[in-house]
Amino acid sequence: MTEETKSRNGPRKIFAAGALAMAVLLAVAAFAMKVTDNRPFCGSCHAMAEAAWTHKQSAHAKVACNECHAPANLAAKLPFKAAAGTHDIVVNTLGRPDDVIHANQDTKAVVNANCKSCHTMTNVNTASLEAKQYCTDCHRNVRHMKAKPIAQREVADE
Repeated sequence: MTEETKSRNGPRKIFAAGALAMAVLLAVAAFAMKVTDNRPFCGSCHAMAEAAWTHKQSAHAKVACNECHAPANLAAKLPFKAAAGTHDIVVNTLGRPDDVIHANQDTKAVVNANCKSCHTMTNVNTASLEAKQYCTDCHRNVRHMKAKPIAQREVADE
């Protein structure tokens, strides 16, 4: 192999190595996103254990947690999920173990948008939201089915 051929192949090898590294990084990130979107991961925190259990019993059991709790658009989902995950980690490590992680206004807005997005066939977009701000204000059992009497529940219902 001549020096000229070696010098031309150098940038190609660097590009190929970079492309391979990027592909591996994207595959790992996609796998991590999929794992952290689902009930077993979400329910692994003590504060979310009952929410995961009641979700498993609900009509939405086959729907991943973040199909409701995170934006559908990947560009919006990544920063949203990073911020929400950081918040949940802080609450779980610095808060009391019995604390309930409540949805903030941003999460409630995302959940509401996802309700409307999935349920367009039920004319949810024409429903009047004058009495209540969010779909789950009226449809409380949809979010996480109440399978236990309130006196036996670990998670307080707001």
